[in-house]
Amino acid sequence: MTLKTKYLVPACCLTACLLAPELSHATVETTLSNIQDKLITTILPLISILGLVFAGFSFVAGSQNAKSHLILAIIGAAVGFGAPSIVAMIRGLVN
Repeated sequence: MTLKTKYLVPACCLTACLLAPELSHATVETTLSNIQDKLITTILPLISILGLVFAGFSFVAGSQNAKSHLILAIIGAAVGFGAPSIVAMIRGLVN
């Protein structure tokens, strides 16, 4: 079993399970809206937390790039947790 198959197949299955309830809606607009909501409210904060954990481990391990990891993780967390506000602001500008 190759490394790509080992990680790609479970990642695809997990993504399909997370997005499957939203794919059953009748219109494309509601489906895309639900997928966007799932990404903004679940996946982005999860990735932000994982980035902060990785940066913390790199800092504790004494990596030379720990400071840059921490700065990028904080920026990523701000974007990840601020995504609903950013999307609402853009929607307000467009409408």
